[in-house]
Amino acid sequence: MTEAVARVFAREYGRAVAVLVRVLGDIDLAEDAVQDAFTAAVRTWPTDGVPPSPAGWIITTARNKAVDRLRRESTRDDRHAAAARLHADSAESQWTEKNEEDEEDAVRDDRLRLIFTCCHPALAPAARVALTLRLLGGLSTPEIAAAFLVSEPTMAQRLVRAKNKIRVARIPYRVPAEAELPARLRSVLAVVYLVFTQGHGAPRADLCAEAIRLGRLLVELMPDEPEALGLLALMLLTDARRAARTTADGRLVVLSEQDRSRWDHAVVAEGHELVRRCLRRGRPGPYQVQAAINAVHTDTPPTDWWQVLALYDQLLAIAPTPVARLNRAVAVAEVHGPGPALALVDELDLPDYPVFHAVRADLLARLGRADEAAGAYARAEELIGNPAERDHLRRARERLRA
Repeated sequence: MTEAVARVFAREYGRAVAVLVRVLGDIDLAEDAVQDAFTAAVRTWPTDGVPPSPAGWIITTARNKAVDRLRRESTRDDRHAAAARLHADSAESQWTEKNEEDEEDAVRDDRLRLIFTCCHPALAPAARVALTLRLLGGLSTPEIAAAFLVSEPTMAQRLVRAKNKIRVARIPYRVPAEAELPARLRSVLAVVYLVFTQGHGAPRADLCAEAIRLGRLLVELMPDEPEALGLLALMLLTDARRAARTTADGRLVVLSEQDRSRWDHAVVAEGHELVRRCLRRGRPGPYQVQAAINAVHTDTPPTDWWQVLALYDQLLAIAPTPVARLNRAVAVAEVHGPGPALALVDELDLPDYPVFHAVRADLLARLGRADEAAGAYARAEELIGNPAERDHLRRARERLRA
C-alpha cells in the first residue's frame, strides 16, 4: 500500500464501511467493497494522483464495486434488483463539491449508527471490541488477535459469529432512541476504554492511539455528551505519561517518581481543557470523575490528595465498584495513613485482581509487616500479565529483605 493510500485508509476506512453498510445492509459485502476500492486506489493513485476528495473517491468506487459484484454473482431476480437499487443510489450520491457538506452529515450519522451496531448489548463484550476495531478502526484480524492474545482463527470465528448474530437477530443499524441511549452509550464507551486499557497494559501504543482516535470520533459525533468528553480526557491524560512510565531498560516507574519532562505536555493541556469543559456541563459521570482525578495527578506537584479523595467519594456515589473502592483506599493512605487504608482494602473481595494484592502489599510494607507484604507481593506477581509490572513487584518484594 502506498503511503498516500495508507494515510487515507487509516483516516477513512471506518467512514467508508459505515456508508456501505447503510447502503448495502450487509457488513461482509460492505467490507469487501471498501477493500476492493482501496486495492483500486493502490493501482491507480500512484499514476493518476490522489483525488481531490479521497474519501468520496473510495466510497463511490466501493459502491460501484458492490454493483459489479452483485451483478456478477446474481442468479435470481432479486439480486439484479438489489444491484439496480444500489446503482441508482450510487448515481444519486456521487461525492461532489455541491453536496459534499450534506454527504459529510450523512457519513457522520452512518458512523454513529455503525458504532452502536458494533456495541449492541446482544453481542458478547469481546465481540463488540473486535467488531469495533475491525469495522471502524480498519485493523486486520491478525492485528486484533495479537492485541488480545488469542489465535487468528479464534478471532476470525469471533468476528464471523458477531456478524451472524447481527444478521440473524436483525440487530438494527441505527442510533438508539433517546430512552435507550444512556444504557447503550455506556456499552460504547466501555468498549473504547477496554481497547485503551488493553493497549496501556500490554503496552501497545497502537491500541492506545486507536482508542483515542475512536474517542475523538465519539466526541465529534456526540459533542453534547459529557461522558464522551470525559472518556477522551481520561485516555489523553493517561497516555500523555506513557514515555515516562518505563526506564530505558524497561523498568516500570510509578507516577510519583516519573520524570515529568518526559510527559507530553500538549496532550496534558488538552486533557485538562476537556475536564474543564466537562465541569461546565454539570452532569458528572464515571469517566468525567476519573478524568478529573487524573487531572489532579497531572497538575503542578505535589499532588493534592485531599482533592483526589473527594473525587473518589464522588465517583463512589456514581459508580460504587470494588475497583473504585480500592483506588480510593490508596488516596486514604496518603491522607490518613496506611492503617485506615488497609482496613478498607481488607473489606474488599478481589482475590483474582493483581492490583488488589499489590496495593495491600504496599500498605502492609508501610506498616512494617514485611512477611505479610512479601506474600501479597508474591500473589500479585502470580496474577499480573505485564512483564514490566511483574518485575516491579518482584523488586518491591526483594526490597523487604534489604
